Amino acid sequence: MKKWICLFLAAVMTLTLLAGCGKAETAEESPDVSTNAEHSFVLFTMENGGTFKIELYPEYAPKTVDNFLKLVNEGFYDGLTFHRVIEGFMAQGGDPTLSGKKEAETIYGEFSSNGFAQNTLHHGRGVVSMARTQVPDSASSQFFICYADANHLDGNYAAFGKVVEGMETVDDFLKVERSFSPSDGTNSTPVTPIVIAHAEVVDA
Repeated sequence: MKKWICLFLAAVMTLTLLAGCGKAETAEESPDVSTNAEHSFVLFTMENGGTFKIELYPEYAPKTVDNFLKLVNEGFYDGLTFHRVIEGFMAQGGDPTLSGKKEAETIYGEFSSNGFAQNTLHHGRGVVSMARTQVPDSASSQFFICYADANHLDGNYAAFGKVVEGMETVDDFLKVERSFSPSDGTNSTPVTPIVIAHAEVVDA
């Protein structure tokens, strides 16, 4: 019985990795991927002073990386939160509706089940991927960071980077008390907001 409950919860959590409402754009033809693409780095500074750095991999998901960098450079993530934290699974952030910001445009879903075979990045610990609704091309600004291997997400979500410094800061999100969320059926909503003070593009 416990095994079936775990499988059910995993399915529910997968289906509720939401990127917000809004009409998705029509999927366009998959762009070419350069294996020699230059990597960028984004430093997140949290309101409590903790930091973590993400290395972006455009060779796996070029449009996703471009969109993420655009939002970072616009200061879009400043003041937003990590609003879903699930031990053994992931921490999700970047929802503008929770702070009254306008939603970002939706982008093409760069993963194999959406016809983008080049994205073979595995959802392992520290890997960063785009959250979305059940519509393949509905990702916009929300992203999540994996705490552990999540093989069931491979090929179904656009993984595009990895935390290369400060994963302990992301682990510390788990220390924040969380309340029950009816959207995923778990205690995933931080009682005290986990706020992003600033995100910026930095050198390696």
